[in-house]
Amino acid sequence: MEQAEIDRVKRKPTESLGAYDYFLRGRAALHEGSVQGHKDALRLFYRAIELDPDFASAYGMAAYSYCHRKTNGWMIDRDEEIAETTRLARRAVELDKDDAVALSCGGFALAYVAGELDAGVAFIDRALLLNPNLATAWIVSGWVRVWLGEPEVAIEHLARAMRLSPLDPLINRTRTTTAHAHFFAGRYDEALSWAAMALREWPDYQTALRIAAASNALAGRLEEARNARERLQKLDPKLRISNLEDELGPYHRPQDIVRYVEGLREAGLPH
Repeated sequence: MEQAEIDRVKRKPTESLGAYDYFLRGRAALHEGSVQGHKDALRLFYRAIELDPDFASAYGMAAYSYCHRKTNGWMIDRDEEIAETTRLARRAVELDKDDAVALSCGGFALAYVAGELDAGVAFIDRALLLNPNLATAWIVSGWVRVWLGEPEVAIEHLARAMRLSPLDPLINRTRTTTAHAHFFAGRYDEALSWAAMALREWPDYQTALRIAAASNALAGRLEEARNARERLQKLDPKLRISNLEDELGPYHRPQDIVRYVEGLREAGLPH
């Protein structure tokens, strides 16, 4: 235990108390889930980086914030924001190869936004080796396993995240990822159950609405599918089948994209 405490002190993320304060405030703002919360989080993470340009976790969380902008259709200049996300993520994983937060969040951003799935998985796996008790690392690991076409592994990793942090501020994202894993395993009722849990607390969470619409459609519940799709389109009026991949992850198996598109098309999403 004494050696573990010594190692923990050695891994202090920053010597700047001011930078760490901005970092914690940024995480709190990010957990709000709103557009303004994400804007505030980015501003606070950038301020932490200004105070400590070597603060790997702050770069990782800033990159992670952009991931939420992508999934919710909040990006304004896609090319510019993708480039900035990639810069932040690469800086995070370069600065500290032993910072599990930087590696997991930076790795997830590289996989999701930059489309560098293999590199992202490698960084996330290293984060899990460094800190197997970090719930965030298991959450993002669950997402990348969904994209890799490994839904059962994803469910196992997500369940571990929920055991480690049952009251986690990101619990609804974990539930939504679990819904995706069941969807791609062909268990539409279970996917709906998990999506519904997330939507009860976050009714405007677009990732959950998308999988709810697709799951309802493929389960034959077309009225419920259309209701979810209508709410989704109110939140993101520009969403179409033709630009759906702008918000989805880098699915490794073509059949997974086909299944997702089929569900949303049956739910009434226009081309």
